[in-house]
Amino acid sequence: MNPKLQPARLAIAAVLLALVSACTTPDRVMRGSGDVFDPYERTNRKIHALNVGLDRVAFRPASKGYVTIVPDPMVESFSNFADNLSMPKNMVNALLQGNPKLFGQALARFLMNTTIGFAGLADPATEFGLPTAQTDFGETLYVWGAQEGAYIELPVLGPSTERDAVGTFVDFFLNPIGYARNQPADNITTYAEIVQRMGDRGKFADTVDSILYESEDSYAQARVIYLQNRRFELVGAGGETYADPYDDAFPDDTYEDPYAE
Repeated sequence: MNPKLQPARLAIAAVLLALVSACTTPDRVMRGSGDVFDPYERTNRKIHALNVGLDRVAFRPASKGYVTIVPDPMVESFSNFADNLSMPKNMVNALLQGNPKLFGQALARFLMNTTIGFAGLADPATEFGLPTAQTDFGETLYVWGAQEGAYIELPVLGPSTERDAVGTFVDFFLNPIGYARNQPADNITTYAEIVQRMGDRGKFADTVDSILYESEDSYAQARVIYLQNRRFELVGAGGETYADPYDDAFPDDTYEDPYAE
């Protein structure tokens, strides 16, 4: 078997597994963006504690050192480079979602930033007004109708859901750049994403630190922030909506003063 086809076979197997799971998992109607389905909380909290420990001893100091030593323009350039490398993967997901507009935006950004943007180190596409074109296989599964599933925390990668965890795994093999013969370096997309995450961790250190080290329950805080942001992100892509869980408490827009005569 061609070794380059093996990752693709694994990705296809993961997709089939996700679709089977979507068919066998009971449909849970999410009442609001703050609702949580976390049957694995005990295990999740152990993984969260591991992730916080890794962040404290390794990722946090490395990221702070990175943004301290490397000038801001270079940090931004490396982030642009990682974004540009993700565009082919975004194009594939756009096709799988049946979204030609998103495909065209990702293609236009990739061509422009790769050519006049010095291989993606600069971002002329944004300067010319091209919209962002970020997506992932988790969103593809959402478009296909796969359920969100339970909340889970992944080692190293952090907060996720069952659907997004499958998406993360498939995205790892989905980028066509990973199968190109003339790559400048093996696993370049992985290295670029690590550098980008370090830059983001360093730039938003105060916010992340307040969640992980200053909140009363960092696990619950990280969980609700992730779920709310992810659900609103998917709603923005055009799909099911997550209603306000307090809608039933106030069915009418008009407030009645109980003391009015």
